[in-house]
Amino acid sequence: MGEDIQKHSVHTLVFRSLKRTHDMFLSEEGGLPPLDPKAVSAWRSSKAKDTYGPIVELVTKQQEIARKTGLPTNYPGGPLALTNKSEQDGEATQSLALMPSGTPSHQLPQTSANISAVGIPGYATGGPTNNTTQSLVTRKAPTMPKPQWHPPWKLCRVISGHIGWVRCVAVDPTNEWFCTGSADRVIKIWDLASGKLKLSLTGHVSTVRALQVSPRHPYLFSAGEDRQVKCWDLEYNKVIRHYHGHLSAVYSMALHPTIDVLVTCGRDSTARVWDMRTKANIHTLTGHTNTVASVVCQAAEPQIITSSHDSTIRLWDLAAGKSMATLTNHKKSVRAVAMHPNLYMFASASPDNIKQWKCPEGKFIQNLSGHNAILNCLAINADNVMVSGADNGSLHFWDFKTGYNFQRSQAPVQPGSMDSEAGVFAMTFDHSGSRLITAEADKTIKIYKEDDEANEETHPINWKPDLLKRRRY
Repeated sequence: MGEDIQKHSVHTLVFRSLKRTHDMFLSEEGGLPPLDPKAVSAWRSSKAKDTYGPIVELVTKQQEIARKTGLPTNYPGGPLALTNKSEQDGEATQSLALMPSGTPSHQLPQTSANISAVGIPGYATGGPTNNTTQSLVTRKAPTMPKPQWHPPWKLCRVISGHIGWVRCVAVDPTNEWFCTGSADRVIKIWDLASGKLKLSLTGHVSTVRALQVSPRHPYLFSAGEDRQVKCWDLEYNKVIRHYHGHLSAVYSMALHPTIDVLVTCGRDSTARVWDMRTKANIHTLTGHTNTVASVVCQAAEPQIITSSHDSTIRLWDLAAGKSMATLTNHKKSVRAVAMHPNLYMFASASPDNIKQWKCPEGKFIQNLSGHNAILNCLAINADNVMVSGADNGSLHFWDFKTGYNFQRSQAPVQPGSMDSEAGVFAMTFDHSGSRLITAEADKTIKIYKEDDEANEETHPINWKPDLLKRRRY
């Protein structure tokens, strides 16, 4: 009887086997098996034939036609210049060897045919034939467009009159007056040229949060934290319609530019589409999971765009009353959305970034970083100036196309107010784009305009892009 065979666990046996295998191959660890030149050559020629075979056949046919008609076979305007040793015999057996464009000529493989591919970027082909042409396509380095120069903006007027935070502002289509809504529950109408108070409208029982002036009717629409949406007839300065349906405070509204439709949104996480005349609630746009902070309308698709504290932006189909797309790029609440007056684009503002999007599908264009605050509002004019306003009273001015932040300013607080009351709640450009009107927490309205004395020498563009962004316009 031999010795009893010691029984080991499967675990031990496996690890012993692994150790033996490791010791056996330790000397060759880190080394790769040598490449078989024939296999590499076959692989290259098969790949080249698979990729460029149809092109080679096409060129061969063209050369045959050219030979029959008496034209030169290596004509300069052709897409491919083909040279083949057996060209005179009419044979069409070519093999391509593709190498990266940086390969020196002496390292190029010996092939029976040489094809110089003009217009295939990044590759050069070659071989020892009597008529060898090597053509490298030079690649253009990606360039960043230089920003358009904009004069800096300066404060030219401060208007007092409200006794509460000024929460919203809208400009009359004739550009003669503008209106503001405030936490004092009053809507005030001001002369744009002189800044004098023309009229006060009372009727809301809580903060007025949204105003819109109709460009096609003598109507002013207002909404507020009292859940009321009102239509004022400006010929009589009276409320002529109420739109009932919101379950909570209404934070924003927009008028459709071509149809008699009003869109409102608010804390009940919905946007509601109203028939201006009949007061009917045509659609209730549901899908957001938190307060809908901002809504804008345009005549083209998407006709309605909303942004919400749930960090998303939704594009809506007005006819169907359904969401066409949901943009989830933002990480924090999106309090403002603004349409560009000329380009088919819009921008959205959130504490993480300002983002630009292309309509109609909501394609992301670029981030505008640097305004690190709670952004409440955005405004864009036809000269590609975009302004963002924040809770801490800071204003950032951007070149819309390149995202260059050409000016940063702090709204001065009214004498007698606390610094904590520096906050920009709403802003809009007048219809000429030359004046910026802001509604602020120190109970004032401030009007900014471009500095006429500034030029490119006094305020040069200091453009240093962090990363090269490709032009997407």
